[in-house]
Amino acid sequence: MVDATGFFTLGHVFTAHVTGNIVLAAGVAVDGGSFHWAQLLAIPVFMLALGSVWLVAQASHRHGPSLARLLLLVQFLLLAALLIFCVTTKASADPVGLLAGTAAMIAVAAMACQYALLRLAVPGAISTAVMTGNLANAVLSTMDLLTDRHPLLPHDSTPLNRSLGRLFGFVFGCVVAAAATSLAGDWAWSLPAALAAVAIAVR
Repeated sequence: MVDATGFFTLGHVFTAHVTGNIVLAAGVAVDGGSFHWAQLLAIPVFMLALGSVWLVAQASHRHGPSLARLLLLVQFLLLAALLIFCVTTKASADPVGLLAGTAAMIAVAAMACQYALLRLAVPGAISTAVMTGNLANAVLSTMDLLTDRHPLLPHDSTPLNRSLGRLFGFVFGCVVAAAATSLAGDWAWSLPAALAAVAIAVR
């Protein structure tokens, strides 16, 4: 949801899918053309934000659920700040301007916090951005289920229902974000902020 909202309102910057920004930067480097500076800046900002979250986690001396709750709070605060910033500055009015770029960097930091949360506080969690892997696993798992021969996937691979759940959840988030940005503009950021708050409440 954050990635799609950022892409639609903040100058086509991928706030969670950093690979997309690298591909865009490489394409511009080879073929030229217009390029939003925030697309390139998102890469080092993501790395710095990851390092900062690691420092917060290290300094907190927390582990497991306690650390997860702390990092969920950090993510919520970043998303709430993003919502307030976008609504008060009308950042989406100039998608390639300084305000939109600043908003995109806040969103990138929030997504870096989510990645760090999954890796540091939820052992064994699958990244929320590996949708290509989830799609591939869903197709291969389906093929294994349909065959009357020996299945090819290892027994410890991700079950089909989990891959499909993540895939449908991702697509649903993108559709909701697209609709929200079309109907509500900068207020669309209230949806991921609200979901982050719910995550803290149920953790």
